[in-house]
Amino acid sequence: MFDKLNLPAFQIRLRREPDGAVKVFDPLRDKWLVLTPEEWVRQHFVNYLIETLGYPRSMIANETGLKFNNMQRRCDTVVFRRNLTPACIIEYKRPDVEINQRVFDQIARYNSVLGAPYLMVSNGLRHYCCRFTGTGYEFLHAMPSYEQIAGPVV
Repeated sequence: MFDKLNLPAFQIRLRREPDGAVKVFDPLRDKWLVLTPEEWVRQHFVNYLIETLGYPRSMIANETGLKFNNMQRRCDTVVFRRNLTPACIIEYKRPDVEINQRVFDQIARYNSVLGAPYLMVSNGLRHYCCRFTGTGYEFLHAMPSYEQIAGPVV
């Protein structure tokens, strides 16, 4: 269907509509969505977070709304701590979109509203994670586990 990504393969649920449109099932939103290259990346990345890095499915939300400069925007994915405050914002791009400063500027603007300590960006081929240090962002060498971004259970 789409190109192979730099993420673990999994049994993704697809169906073809009578009009020919291909849809993918998003288990977090519990609904079928039009399969776009960005959605292909989102479903694979979220599966990676859950199955490989131990992120609880119940702490991840796709297409989370927020208001920025009096305009309604949507974060692609937000990961929450157990106290339901944002731990991480994730932005997805199609595999053919270069991850550049403009992408990080976009997610940093969203984060000015949510205040998450971690930001992740992926185009399915390249993945980046940075942590807010209080004065700027520090890039991590690997994707952190849920415990690393959310803190220990208390």
